[in-house]
Amino acid sequence: MSEPLQTDINLEILETAARQRGIDLFGTALIDEEQRLRFHESIADIAKSLPYAVSMGIRLSRPVLETVLTAPTWTYNHHYRQVNIALDQAALFIAGEIQREGFTALSIPASQLLDWDKLRAHLSHREIAVLAGLGWIGRNNLLITPEFGSQVRLVTVLTDMELPAQSGNNAGGDCGTCHACVKMCPVGAIDDDPENFDLDSCTAQLRRFSKSEKINTMICGLCIKVCRGQKGG
Repeated sequence: MSEPLQTDINLEILETAARQRGIDLFGTALIDEEQRLRFHESIADIAKSLPYAVSMGIRLSRPVLETVLTAPTWTYNHHYRQVNIALDQAALFIAGEIQREGFTALSIPASQLLDWDKLRAHLSHREIAVLAGLGWIGRNNLLITPEFGSQVRLVTVLTDMELPAQSGNNAGGDCGTCHACVKMCPVGAIDDDPENFDLDSCTAQLRRFSKSEKINTMICGLCIKVCRGQKGG
């Protein structure tokens, strides 16, 4: 029997540690140059020496999502924030594990906007998750996973630890005949064709919800609530 590759050993070390900290989705990727060019300038230089990514996700609570009827609720807002905290703590731990193995790692906040006008973060967690084979970008412009649909939150760790590229896991995935999010969107931002997603209309509605529901957070949850993936029932 051949010895396991070092990349596979590294993968097992990190995934085992992540699962023990409540991570439901785990994947790794080699960052391509096209993706790197979209990184925020604040991490652009350091990211050049960190060619690999660890993508992790935590499933959102379905009962909490069921409280979202026509607008985001305080219950959903609290859950959303707590899941982001859990993701940040998991990413911090995984970055520490990588450093203890003698490599470099940079954990990227799960939810932190650096440019409020363009709603731009350090990087796109959902695009990294696609590279890591966790799912595809659906009609609602979010990551869709076979297991949980878009009912997940994500975080990313960049590193120079050599890791396997897992991009083939869900290559070519799509939403099939499901149009639940199209019907649910209150402003018609979601189209049958994912390329026609209306980001401006979606963003405007997030701002309205933030004020009207007095949650001071750019969230909605309506399309997420109805998106359960191919295995989610």
